[in-house]
Amino acid sequence: MPAFRYKAYAQAGRETSGTITAETPKEAALKLRELGIYPRQLSLQKTSASRVNSSALPFITRELSLLLASGVPVLDALRSLQGEAKGHWAGLLGNIADDVSSGMGLSRALEQYAVFPEFYVRMVASGEASGTLEAVMRSLADFLEEDARTKSRIKSALIYPAFMVVVGAIILSFIFAFVMPKITRIFTDSGRALPFVTRVLIFISGIFVNYWWALMLAVIIAGYGSKRYLRRNRLKVDGLLMGLALPRSLYLSRFTRAFGFLLEGGLPVLKALELSGPSSGNRRIEMEVHDARQRLSEGADLSQALHGFPSVFTQLLSTGQKSGQLAPAVKKAASSYEEDFKRRLDRSLALLEPSMILLMGGIVGFIVFSVLLPIFQLNQLVK
Repeated sequence: MPAFRYKAYAQAGRETSGTITAETPKEAALKLRELGIYPRQLSLQKTSASRVNSSALPFITRELSLLLASGVPVLDALRSLQGEAKGHWAGLLGNIADDVSSGMGLSRALEQYAVFPEFYVRMVASGEASGTLEAVMRSLADFLEEDARTKSRIKSALIYPAFMVVVGAIILSFIFAFVMPKITRIFTDSGRALPFVTRVLIFISGIFVNYWWALMLAVIIAGYGSKRYLRRNRLKVDGLLMGLALPRSLYLSRFTRAFGFLLEGGLPVLKALELSGPSSGNRRIEMEVHDARQRLSEGADLSQALHGFPSVFTQLLSTGQKSGQLAPAVKKAASSYEEDFKRRLDRSLALLEPSMILLMGGIVGFIVFSVLLPIFQLNQLVK
């Protein structure tokens, strides 16, 4: 929803300013009058949230929860965070503090900026309504920090293989483009029939020397084509990924963690499903959750509505519903999937390193064998 920046007169003619969300300027002016604020200047706000680094959100949330737990009022807490923040976060927190000082609720102020996810805003609104804002902010900080740790774990796992691939590609390109032509020229100048593997090596080296531009173009086209294919066939690709144990445990852990967190925060089941579906990062899960919401609205049981999910998970949901402990049951499932993901990730990394070493060793062995074989043959002829 668009945000409008205003300068206005409040009670007793006091000047104030801030932002308010509305579909049109007229609606914004009406909302302000309902709050006892009479605008004298109203303009569409160009938010800088798109330039804000969202990776700092867990830290900001944790600091805010600590200040609120210490009894600091929301407005003072925001001003304190603004003083410590740098870059665009300082301006963003300043705008939010201005909105709160003008009488706007914290959740209303946050929803104007895309850096705050919808579930974040909903949870803050729930905390404001129930008077448990400090506890909600603490839970949000825990949730965001755990999500950040999971992302960091995945990135760390990808660093080593990516490094090996890049370094290996650079070394092999150098060997085939500069080293091999000088060595293979000795064999071609001899005029003798060369072994098949040596001819293959000479052919590959010729491609690197004479058609390097075609190789670079092929890499660029392949990268662009893959990205375009994934974007157009996201649902199909995500469905295939759900058939693999490692990504399946990751996607399910994300979904169940968000679902349990939102249920624990007091959100209705339908709304919690709506907000937690996209958090999985998998379109297949998101579509199944959407269908489950439709079945729930038609009167189906939650465990029956989510029949496309693993049977162990649906059984936990059924037991949690009957005992009135749905949120704890979902959080137990999330912990199980997270542990399963960690185990599978560690196992995959343990297998990946020797596999890549064997692959590089096989390539080097092919090059050495292709070079030494004709030398041995020449040596036999000399004898």
